[in-house]
Amino acid sequence: MLTALALLLAAMLLLGLLAPLAAATVLGARLLYTGTAAGAIGFALVALAALLGGGAEAAPLPVGPPWAPALLALDGLSAWFLLILGITGTASSLAALGHAVGPQPARVLVPWPLFLGGMGLTLAAADGFTLLLGFEAMSLASWALVAADHDRAENREAARLYLAFAVVSAACLIPAVGLLAAGPRDFAFAALRDSPPDGWRAVAVLALALAGAGAKAGLAPLHAWLPLAHPAAPSHVSAVMSGAMTKVALYVLCRILFDLCGPAQPLWWGLPLLALGAASALIGALRANLEGDTKTLLACSTIENVGLVTIGLGLALAFRGADLAPLAALAAGAALLHALNHSVFKTLLFLGAGEVLQAALSRRLDRLGGLIRGMPWTAGAVLVGVGAAAALPPLSGFASEWLLLQALLAGWRIGEFGVQISVAAATAVAALAAALAAAAMVRFFGLAFLGRPRTPRAAGATEHGGPARVALVGLAALTVLFGLLPGPLLDLGAEAVRLLSGGALATRWQVTGLSAGDGVARYLPLAVALLLALLVAGLALGLRRRSPPGVVLGPAWACGFIAPPPHLPLGDPATQPSAAGLAQPLGRMLGGAVLAAEERVTMPDPGETAPARIESGFRDPSFPWLLQPVARLRDALATRAERLRDLGIRQCLMLTFGLLVLLLALVAMLERQ
Repeated sequence: MLTALALLLAAMLLLGLLAPLAAATVLGARLLYTGTAAGAIGFALVALAALLGGGAEAAPLPVGPPWAPALLALDGLSAWFLLILGITGTASSLAALGHAVGPQPARVLVPWPLFLGGMGLTLAAADGFTLLLGFEAMSLASWALVAADHDRAENREAARLYLAFAVVSAACLIPAVGLLAAGPRDFAFAALRDSPPDGWRAVAVLALALAGAGAKAGLAPLHAWLPLAHPAAPSHVSAVMSGAMTKVALYVLCRILFDLCGPAQPLWWGLPLLALGAASALIGALRANLEGDTKTLLACSTIENVGLVTIGLGLALAFRGADLAPLAALAAGAALLHALNHSVFKTLLFLGAGEVLQAALSRRLDRLGGLIRGMPWTAGAVLVGVGAAAALPPLSGFASEWLLLQALLAGWRIGEFGVQISVAAATAVAALAAALAAAAMVRFFGLAFLGRPRTPRAAGATEHGGPARVALVGLAALTVLFGLLPGPLLDLGAEAVRLLSGGALATRWQVTGLSAGDGVARYLPLAVALLLALLVAGLALGLRRRSPPGVVLGPAWACGFIAPPPHLPLGDPATQPSAAGLAQPLGRMLGGAVLAAEERVTMPDPGETAPARIESGFRDPSFPWLLQPVARLRDALATRAERLRDLGIRQCLMLTFGLLVLLLALVAMLERQ
């Protein structure tokens, strides 16, 4: 199993090295995407084998750092996230293959297999050095993909901001792993588990892991890069960044906090995760309702779903600290299940948005509309993904969010009053975020696929077939299947649930449904699907019987405007609701408090013929609270650093000597620990 995984990682590296040759021809690009799709399928098969067979112990590689060989291993947790990578990587490579109709630039082809390989290496790592090596390879390759279309100024800005957050992530995770290894003097995970950190080292590891992994996962307030980087990257890259890369960051967080920090964490360790997860869910869901760009909207939805997963992880930590292992298993199962479900339906939605961009040449909701007529396959698949993102039963998003809600409702069993209040607040925020997410998905699908085309290009849009359609239909089928069978999925992830919950097994998952708490709350997706199918069939039959024979077409209601011209028999598209118009009520109710949303109305003076104007906008809280102060600090440090140029040779030597003494003192202090 590990041999196969090592060969797959080597194959991804080889594809990256051969990619410059593949960029010269269409055939070469297609062969490269076919190879990455095959490698991703291999990741999924290895992950399934590990989940079914119990994983594999750590084994050394013939390469590694000077002090020890690199170690690979697969347990239930890493195999679960490797399955996520395999599914999203396969579908995204197929979508890229379907659109490889011309020579692809090397700046896109070279990082793509390295991106997938870096994530695979991170998940397979069994020592701290290999974990960081894979994580940084993933970061650098994804940055190169974000910066691929560097001719546009907004893409260059997004790439610079993304690189800055990647540096912050590395600057936090490297010392976190160093603090973990300070006790056993060994980077192997087995040695780190035997000597977990305590005291100030444990608190420092918690803070650094939250900042390092949270910056890459898109947790608030370190989420500012995500709504900018996803639209800048190619659509198949955005799909993997949202569906897999954010989950790899959450895996690193789980590996450090739940596994390497030992089995017994204090109760309060779950509170930072609860707070950051709730803030991310609320900000992401609200921003998704205000954005007018399809890919930015989906990126903000990713922030919301990452927040929900983090809430589940924080709740699992709190239950572990309170010695409530069965409830910890419930929360951990909800978090893992939602991570998998979100990866599938969000990859589907990003690939669907990519198909829309290819056909209609726009990401703006106000330049789309009516695409369901020219792109029925894409519209049907996206509708499944939208329903899952809106948590509609019996699709996959509902099962995991229902399980998370049941875990939150059991938070009163934790004896600490402060923790109970925190869990109650997180419950309210998670429920509000779920409702906002549903509204955002209705707005996204309605404006993009329903109504009348708003531009001639949207009116003439047609969809691609081939591998791109296979990817969309396959992901839609998995979304339905995972929604109907959440019990078997959790059985498959039982080992991962055991690791996160501190030894407890989830024993109440069933093939037909889920039971939570004391078994009073039950969800039966197959029964729900059957009832919904009967209801839809009954409505269709009743409408058919009561409808007159034949179909009569008439002009659409134009919201009270005058009759349309003869060349527009279905009405003027300008009379349809706009993206800003649909977002206005929520922006007025919630946007002012959370996102500083505002509206400005400019009225002409009496007698003037100029039109009145209304302008609306919002500001993400991370910009005034985090990015602007950091930018001012950067400028201040740069100003002070400029003064170093005026120092003499003696002063420069004294600075070097002082730094050396400081580092020696730090090493001596760590040796005493």
